[in-house]
Amino acid sequence: MTTPVSAIPLAAALRDHFAGVVLPIWRGPGFNTALKLPYEAVGAENHRPLPAERYRAMACARQLFVFAQAGELAHAQVLFDALVHYFQDKQRGGWFFSVDAKGAPLDTTKDLYTHAFLVFACAEYATRSGNPDALAMVSSTSQLIEDRFAAPHGLFNAALDADFSTVAGTPVQNPLMHLTEAWLAARAATQDSAFDNALRQLAEAIERTFVHAPTGCVAELPLGAHDNRLEPGHQFEWFWLVRQAGALLDGTGLDEALTRAFDFAQQFGVDGVTGGVCASLDEAGRVKDATQRIWAQSEYLRALATRDDAAARAVLPQQIERFRRRFLHAQGWYECKTAAGEVSRADMPSTTPYHLATAYAALPV
Repeated sequence: MTTPVSAIPLAAALRDHFAGVVLPIWRGPGFNTALKLPYEAVGAENHRPLPAERYRAMACARQLFVFAQAGELAHAQVLFDALVHYFQDKQRGGWFFSVDAKGAPLDTTKDLYTHAFLVFACAEYATRSGNPDALAMVSSTSQLIEDRFAAPHGLFNAALDADFSTVAGTPVQNPLMHLTEAWLAARAATQDSAFDNALRQLAEAIERTFVHAPTGCVAELPLGAHDNRLEPGHQFEWFWLVRQAGALLDGTGLDEALTRAFDFAQQFGVDGVTGGVCASLDEAGRVKDATQRIWAQSEYLRALATRDDAAARAVLPQQIERFRRRFLHAQGWYECKTAAGEVSRADMPSTTPYHLATAYAALPV
């Protein structure tokens, strides 16, 4: 891929901000040294942790991924140990959704989104560190997902109760997307070809159930559901995932669909003046939620960097700079803005560095 030279220093500036501003927050004031868990969020200006009401396994797993990818393996080890200590349900299997401010189980729901991130983060950590316990966790949690979360038509339920006996949430798009992401990472970490078949079957089920044929977009709810929506950020995220999967998903139709979805999301979901990506559209391309969340902006950057055509390469440098000016600042980032550019969420969640890290990794060097 030929990349405009101007994109390279712009991307380097984002990475410098991440290394010099973002990571130190979560090594320092954003990390509870007593519990050895990341706080849910910190204040934008002073980095003071917001009052702790809960700690989520998914948030800890995302931080594990971030520090493992950054090569900070000592801190990653602490986070991995904390995940196992606080969130693993050693009696019934699987992982708790959250613990309370003192570290006791709070929400014992078995949540697919959480389990997917456990697989994803442990795969990254195992690859970087060689930790055999993390690698074993990748395989055992993946097997548990197949055994316990399975739903009709090749899908997986979004949530079950603590002992997996009652479905608390039927299949929806977002956990399935992150399960796809997790199993791609698991395939790379374990070299287990069993993931190939699991990924193809999941992709086929997603295409049947969620892909909106006129646009190629992956809807948030199964097709035909009341008040469904299309999220531009998820189209960009799916575009990157399908391109990463390559031949693994040949024959599923997702590559062709997501190429059209990219175009639809770019045309209707990206502000032509500011470059801001809105939260959601209806099936005709009308804006349903104009909020601009930083994760959707980062997914647009990653998709632009991944799409190998002249138009995307031409847009990328400008979009990097728009993103930097609109969403980053000297103390961190703006989590949400309105379409007019006003800050609508001022605190900084511990989950966001995952989105920044994955986007920046795809940008040119």
